[in-house]
Amino acid sequence: MYFKQFYLGCLAHASYLIGSDGVAVVVDPQRDVEQYIEEAGKQGLKISHVLETHLHADFVSGHRELAERTGAEIIFGEKAHAAFAHHAVKDGDVVRLGGISLHILETPGHTPEGICVLIEDPINREAPMKLLTGDTLFLGDVGRPDLAGSKGFTAEEMAGMLYDSLHEKLMRMADSVEIYPAHGAGSMCGRNISKDSSSTMGLQRRFNYALQPMSKEAFVAMMTTDLPEAPAYFSKDAELNRTGAKALEKAERPKAMTPAEVKDAAEKGAFVLDVRSAAQFGNGHVPGALNIGLSGQFASWAGSLLDMQTPIVVVAEEEDGVDEAVMRLARVGVETVAGYLEGGMYAWDKAGLEVSTIEQMPVDELRSLLQEHAEVQLLDVRRPGEYQAGHVPEAKSAELAHLAERVRGLDRSRPIAVMCQSGYRLAAACSVLRREGFAKVSNVVGGMSAWSAMEAK
Repeated sequence: MYFKQFYLGCLAHASYLIGSDGVAVVVDPQRDVEQYIEEAGKQGLKISHVLETHLHADFVSGHRELAERTGAEIIFGEKAHAAFAHHAVKDGDVVRLGGISLHILETPGHTPEGICVLIEDPINREAPMKLLTGDTLFLGDVGRPDLAGSKGFTAEEMAGMLYDSLHEKLMRMADSVEIYPAHGAGSMCGRNISKDSSSTMGLQRRFNYALQPMSKEAFVAMMTTDLPEAPAYFSKDAELNRTGAKALEKAERPKAMTPAEVKDAAEKGAFVLDVRSAAQFGNGHVPGALNIGLSGQFASWAGSLLDMQTPIVVVAEEEDGVDEAVMRLARVGVETVAGYLEGGMYAWDKAGLEVSTIEQMPVDELRSLLQEHAEVQLLDVRRPGEYQAGHVPEAKSAELAHLAERVRGLDRSRPIAVMCQSGYRLAAACSVLRREGFAKVSNVVGGMSAWSAMEAK
């Protein structure tokens, strides 16, 4: 048996290519599918199946494009009600793949249609069996149960299903069974996911907080308390996966735009998205632009902060940054990039157009201002859980995903400073504040990490 995990750090997403006797299945593929086709070819495998463990909410899958390009059959749990030709499987079904067998287990809880897949390799019975757990069981965590509200289930009902799936099916397996989930640390589909790429059922039984002995009632209460808010794009992506997204290979590349064309598009309502680093953005950017740097969790923040229907104009340092931004936006269902600023900010500046900047404030300067009771307003744009775990006493919590709403009562004429954990979210937050009419905005360089390090000295 051939087995390979593909990991996409930007979305903390794991997908798999599994092969036997010349055929292969791709499990939970990302939107851009070329890597699976290339790898299968290198291994002398033909992709005959594409299997989804559930309707993913945090990214758009490439299952339809992969099937169209390879002739593969798409497999979903029967409760997914996918709106295209597919093989609907139920609990106890077995899919043959060359010399191995894929045993289907229905494991609702994260979603109603969720399945796990136990791989049986008769030729290599001495090796531990592998279990693909999708978003049912993570390493150190389990799937959150609150993403199925639109399907008629409460979070409490889903958590009850999850408890049954774990205790009646997964936890009955041998300690040696290897666990391979669909997500790793940083995914919004869980709360405490480990950074490891695989584990065993024995280790999870010992160290996963959600698998410790407890009543069903206690489990439901634990799993439905203090859940972070799901990004708005999640429900849209889940529906896109149910109907099947269009093939990316057929998409047209955004057109190159002159500075004058970009300015005109922005005035007509287009969103200018600057994908450079926070430092580059702070040193000079198109007025009104939103900064989400390609260096971090770009796709998930773009999905949270951008309107999926509004035309987007990209500003990047190099043209290959435009292509990367378009791809990563498409992975979360944002497909409205109309063009990009040809020549980047150099061309904009050379055209003599207005350039905005953002002041960079060191943490020691912020401390001095606070000690002097200066009129600066301090915002902490981290998630509520991060804020509650520790923050500057004078800081007001204003989560980035809802920043525009949280600042409505603030004085736009007073200086405002912004901090996050380490700095990635700062430029995005500052650009949102600028769009909301705050004129004097500063980045607190290094965020809470730099503040804590300074206070520890």
